[in-house]
Amino acid sequence: MLELGFGDLLPSVLFTMNTNYYKIFAFLFLSLGHAWIAPVSADELTYQESQPIYIELLPGEYWWGGLSVDGYRMPYGEATELGRNLYANNQGNQASPILISSKGRYVWSEMPYRYTFAEGVLSIDETMDLVHVGDGADTLAGAFKEVSAKYFPSNGEIPDPLLFTSPQYNTWIELIYNQNEKDIRAYAAAILSNGYPAGVMMIDDNWQQSYGDWEFRADRFDDPKGMIRYLHEGGFKVMMWICPFVTSDTETFRHLAAEGMLHLDPERTQKILWANTRNKAAVIRWWNGASAMLDLSNPRAFAWMEGELDHLVEEYGVDGFKFDAGDAKFYESGVISFEGDSIPNKHTEYFAKLGLKYPLNEYRASWKMAGLPLAQRLRDKTPDWGDLKQLIPGMIAQGLMGYAYTCPDMIGGGEYQSFLKLDNIDQELVVRSAQVHALMPMMQFSVAPWRVLSPENNEICKKMALLHEKFGEEILALARRSSKTGEPIVKPMAWFWPDAGYEAIQDQFILGNNLLVAPVVENDARSRKVVFPEGIWIGDDGSEVVGPATIKIAAPLERLPYFRLQVSK
Repeated sequence: MLELGFGDLLPSVLFTMNTNYYKIFAFLFLSLGHAWIAPVSADELTYQESQPIYIELLPGEYWWGGLSVDGYRMPYGEATELGRNLYANNQGNQASPILISSKGRYVWSEMPYRYTFAEGVLSIDETMDLVHVGDGADTLAGAFKEVSAKYFPSNGEIPDPLLFTSPQYNTWIELIYNQNEKDIRAYAAAILSNGYPAGVMMIDDNWQQSYGDWEFRADRFDDPKGMIRYLHEGGFKVMMWICPFVTSDTETFRHLAAEGMLHLDPERTQKILWANTRNKAAVIRWWNGASAMLDLSNPRAFAWMEGELDHLVEEYGVDGFKFDAGDAKFYESGVISFEGDSIPNKHTEYFAKLGLKYPLNEYRASWKMAGLPLAQRLRDKTPDWGDLKQLIPGMIAQGLMGYAYTCPDMIGGGEYQSFLKLDNIDQELVVRSAQVHALMPMMQFSVAPWRVLSPENNEICKKMALLHEKFGEEILALARRSSKTGEPIVKPMAWFWPDAGYEAIQDQFILGNNLLVAPVVENDARSRKVVFPEGIWIGDDGSEVVGPATIKIAAPLERLPYFRLQVSK
């Protein structure tokens, strides 16, 4: 690509640029004095690696992207003061090198960069690759369609349909680290006996012999084949929790170390008995202690892991996998990999690529896997009203980053300590959490509502599960559409109604193209205000609203308010 100096390009480019780019160039010219650029088109400019970029925010302009964990802070506007570096930093959730604006502008790079919003200016620096700045789409939807088509087009496939049409049930909260056949069978039986629909059963951590030894523990599973057959007969598909770590001082570790399939310690100074290979394996601290880590940049290690998973599918009838703990920070400490110059983010990407072989999958940590058929869950939340309020903006952020197949966290939160004492459980929060989930692309239980809630509140949660099942085929159709268009399934109001002042709405969303969903996310609230765009809206209670309007509606504990637009957008 031809590269010219800013001064050499300015006269010719000015005639092909729109007004917004003129403002960006003028700002760059005054701020930097000299900038190197490579022109792509009249609507996109490409900046060299390590070149700082400054973009002055337009009046009323809002931005999304970078880290889904920051969803509740989005959209970023003129008053935002925030800085993030995407290098080795996914913050326990999805990350992507995209920033996208309500005015049709975007920033994209294939590699991590640092971005800062301050004093009405978006700055991009600490770049590791070319940075593309696009303009000309005018709207949020237009910008997303343009950048997704160029840089992360959907591949036409979706994760397993059951993830969309039925609830998911994760054994984590009920069993914690005591995953065992008897209690898993009992959990499944209780789901059905309490009137909840069958769906996906996720068996969580500590079912395995050790990290890296992906066989059922003989002391906890008498008949794993029979257990999975029992779950299948009950209408469930079965997922097993896995991670890229390898327990030290095991036969599996010694084999993988000898074969060069583990990340290596760059210092080679670890004085530990088992590190008797020529190059010592790196020991990485994570939430379950200190372990070696599979180097998936090595094709042999990648194939070995696939073989382990295929064995579970073929030998036991396992249907898929929950892929956990692939966070970029675990690769940050200068570990040596087969692919010597890989950045930490790249190893998160390698781990995510494992899931492409297994349609029934789930990820919490991702880097640059937009447009691909991977189910993406928000990171673990606490049973707190503040965290509950983060679910909708977090899901919106995921979608605008290109992750369409999304799931909120476990209903009520994913921290097991909060559910050990029944007296400490906020029953209303669990109910409202189930309502937020009900009309999302995916819905996941972990704590058993029938164990922790009153019969009345359990009944509400069951109705939400059945509501999700009722909408299942519609949600599945939206997922299939996303696989062709790349569009989010959960959309912000500003997607359809640009320049209407809806950008900052964080407590309601559009499912698909015509369903406005307005859950209650405030404690003790029995009503809420709903913003209705133009059109005729028919509510779940049969009411009719003519928009645009902002109306206070009744929302007793048992109600999830939603409204259908009579003419689809």
